[in-house]
Formats: sequence, structure tokens, C-alpha cells
Amino acid sequence: MTMYNTPALLVPPEMPVANTRLIESIELFAGAGGLALGFSSNDVQHRAVVEWNSHACNTLRNNKLHRVAPVSYWPDVTEGDVRNFNYANHDNIDLITGGPPCQPFSMGGKHGGFLDERDMFPQAVRAVREARPRAFTFENVQGLKRAAFADYFSYILLQLEFPSQVAKAKELWTEHLARLQKHKANGAASEYHVYHRLVNAANYGVPQKRMRIFFVGFRADVHQPWDFPAETHSSDALILTKWASGSYWERHRIASKHRPPRPDGIDKKIQKILDADHGANMLAWQTVRDAISDLPDPELSSAKTLFQAHRFQPGARAYAGHTGSPIDEPAKALKAGDHGVPGGENMLRHNDGSVRYFTVRESARIQTFPDNFIFEGTWSETMRQLGNAVPVKLAAAMARGVCELLRE
Repeated sequence: MTMYNTPALLVPPEMPVANTRLIESIELFAGAGGLALGFSSNDVQHRAVVEWNSHACNTLRNNKLHRVAPVSYWPDVTEGDVRNFNYANHDNIDLITGGPPCQPFSMGGKHGGFLDERDMFPQAVRAVREARPRAFTFENVQGLKRAAFADYFSYILLQLEFPSQVAKAKELWTEHLARLQKHKANGAASEYHVYHRLVNAANYGVPQKRMRIFFVGFRADVHQPWDFPAETHSSDALILTKWASGSYWERHRIASKHRPPRPDGIDKKIQKILDADHGANMLAWQTVRDAISDLPDPELSSAKTLFQAHRFQPGARAYAGHTGSPIDEPAKALKAGDHGVPGGENMLRHNDGSVRYFTVRESARIQTFPDNFIFEGTWSETMRQLGNAVPVKLAAAMARGVCELLRE
């Protein structure tokens, strides 16, 4: 297979980096490796990478086999249920990271939450309790912030703050929550200082509107004042490049007749942005066109030979609620789905209204995986992995601040 260069912003640097202290980590619920790749770009060396899905494990193994950096520096993936993972040899490790399965809380799922056997937050807490890492970073879906899960959200935060306070035998989670609340109210010292924030991946340069919650914690003895990284990109800046300066269209060499109509009220919107000076120091949101414009048309026979996993998938159609992602906006959040891929959500929509499915390689670009990252398996299975992944660039942004504190 031919390997190709990727735009510099999308490629994590190779490991290891000389004269930089490597931070050791355990990556749980690794999936296709998006979160782990982002942390590797900040000189994190994974001591263990754990994942139960065999297809995702094969993806990681293939990249290690083909010496794709930084996966080539990772240990062999531990395939199996994280509930069986032993932390005995990992006490006091620098970092634990992972994305506990999000289906219980996903807006597109069954909303089972704490009643769903796929809820793996108890295992994230167990990892913190048994390995006592200096820090941790966990990621999950926006749906976890739904009002229906408010008490359980508080329960997650308190367990991460006081991981040694284990639930008693046959104790209901609501009873454990009440006991943790009392423990804190009585002045107990925090074992971990825990931060959480709902972020939009588009605000960190990912060409996708993907809302995710991050939980970041630092052990009390290593904690210093900390905050989430500042946003770097904005929708207002994209509006200005499109409808004020026109630099977006010029950069992509889009003739006036092929551009979408000028939106109603856009001049007032531009003036409001300029008056507020908001977005003047921000970069523009990255769009689908920004991400994939240099890829060949997947309907051409030569396309799949130029880029790995860049194959046309027939059958796309738009319908109510599933209209695809406009080419000149960040993509809608890629979806995994229970039974294959929800077609309308993983489609590209051109300005003339025509639609087609994203290829695997286009989806990987949207999730900011490097072009030399290898995906194997059927289209639907690979798209499931990508739909569940953390965008590499978002993971790298979150990792940067965590790793800086750990090195201080």
C-alpha cells in the first residue's frame, strides 16, 4: 500500500522525542485509538492499551505491524474486557485515559444510562482507585449532561474525587451517592481534584461539530491550578472568511456561480461580529471542504489506489432529519449506530443538494486521523470505529494542558 503525506496539523509527531520526559499512561476503551494518538503527540508513552472489540484491536495491530508511528511504539493491544484488567503492576502511574462506552448516554442510543450494562464508568473509577494515577482524562458524549442523568453525573464526579470510598455490597448507587455527598459535606479532603467541561471539537480545529464531555483529574498531592485549553477556532471567523473577505472561496477556487446564495441577514451578522471584535483573534472553523478537498473523487476508479480506504459507497439518500453534512461547514458528528451507519448523518451534501456517503478516508480526515493510519474491515464496521472515536486533534489539545502540569 502506498503511504501519503498528511497536512502537518493532522499528524502526531513520531515518538519518542529527545530531551523530553515521557509520561507513562494506560489507555482504556481504546477503540480505534483517537484519544491515544492525541496523547502520544504530547510525548505520552502507553504502558498498556486495552480494548474489547476485535475489529478495533485489529486496526491497532495493523498499524503496529506496518510501523505506523506512534502506534509502532505502543505495546501490543490487550484484547478483552476491561473488567478483567489487573492494575497491580501499575501503581502510581502518571496517567490513565479512555472513553468509557457512550451508548448508555448517547442522544442517538437507548438512553439506558446507569441501568445499561454497557456503562463502564464504574471501571474508569476502579482504574483510578487501584492504579492511583497522578492524573486521568476520560471522555464521553454530550447526552451524559441530560437532565435525566443529573444525579448520576454528580455520582461520577464524586466517585472520581473520592475513589477510595467504595460502594458496599448490595448498596444501591443512589445510596452510595448519598454517602459520598455526606462524606464531602463533612469536610473530607479531596483525593483528586476533578474538572469537567462540555466542548465542541470544531472550536479546536476539528472539521466536525462534535460535542463531548471531558473529565480531567489530578491527584491531590500533584495538583496545581489548572483550566481547560482555550478555544482556537470560531464560527464567526468562518463567517467573515466566507461573506466578508471572501478568502474562503478564493482559497478553494470556487467561482461565484458555484457558491451558495448569500444568506439572508448576513450583512447585519457581519457588522455585529465586527462591532464586538469577536473572532478577530480566532481561526475559522474548519469545513468538510477544508478537510477533503485534496482527495480525489471516490467515484473515479483511480481514487482507491491513491489513498487507502478511499472507496465509493453507493446507496446514499437524504430524508427528513438526515440531510448530510454541508460541504462548506464542519461536518455533523459522525455516528456509529446500533445497526450499521445511520446513512443521512454520515453523508456529504454538495451545494447543489446532491449527496453521497463519506468514504472511510474522508471520515478519518474529519476525525483528524493521519492519512497513513490504516483501516481494515468492511465499510460499516470501520465507520462504526470512526463514529465512536475521539478526534485526534481534540485529544491532542486536551492532552497538552494535562501533560504540561504533570511535567511541572
